Amino acid sequence: MRLRIGYDMTFETPAVSPIICLLNVHQRQSAQLEQPDYLRTEPVVPLQTYIDGFGNLCTRLVAQPGRTRITADAIFHATRAYDPVNSSAIQHEVADLPPDTLEFLLGSRYCETDLLSNEAWRLFGSTTPGWARVQAICDFVNRHIRFGYDKADPTRTAAQTYAQGIGVCRDYTHLAIAFARGLNIPARYCSGYISDVGLPQPYAEQDFCAWMEVFLGGRWWVFDPRNNAPRIGRILVSQGRDAADTPLVHFFGQNMIREFKVWVDEQPDLPSF
Repeated sequence: MRLRIGYDMTFETPAVSPIICLLNVHQRQSAQLEQPDYLRTEPVVPLQTYIDGFGNLCTRLVAQPGRTRITADAIFHATRAYDPVNSSAIQHEVADLPPDTLEFLLGSRYCETDLLSNEAWRLFGSTTPGWARVQAICDFVNRHIRFGYDKADPTRTAAQTYAQGIGVCRDYTHLAIAFARGLNIPARYCSGYISDVGLPQPYAEQDFCAWMEVFLGGRWWVFDPRNNAPRIGRILVSQGRDAADTPLVHFFGQNMIREFKVWVDEQPDLPSF
């Protein structure tokens, strides 16, 4: 299945502003690109790329005063399959976890395990450890939060989301991650594209989305507390401890968003000869 993916953003800055962008398909899936998802700017400015500690491809640039457009357009080859499910995946004892999963047990900027661990055990301590426990977390978070783009708040934490019961996909994800970590399940924050393939039309306007991956049964699995159902065409862009590690565009200076558009559209298959 071929998916056309991309974005078109315009920002306005009053002064020279360094920027870091995390907008490219993650290296875990970059081989599935039919063509590279090159980041382009208008006006053209020098770009420098690097890989951060979570494997994310980052792009550095310096925006000049005025408007800067950041855009990309690419074709991604996805399998026409839903996110995998393994209801028998076990929860590991902390002593048995691989070392590279341990940082995803710790509290972070938006996921305050110290404030939510006791509540996590109260809510989910009687559930079966493993897949069923994580699904119980997602079911609860999906019911507990009232979604609305007008409810977005870039400083809202998991504990505040739990108290307020409102938010967007990043808030669902932060709360589910905090609960999972409080129950000794490694959980990491993911951001990227999700297609509407397999859903009834009309489709909603596209945006970048957030979900989580949890470590069960010896590997990482996708869980999506916002949609709370497996999806077709999930494409990872960035991952980290929480949204502080995965900003789409991080400005070192004041800015205003003037335009913002994201697309994930199924394309015809190429003819075979």
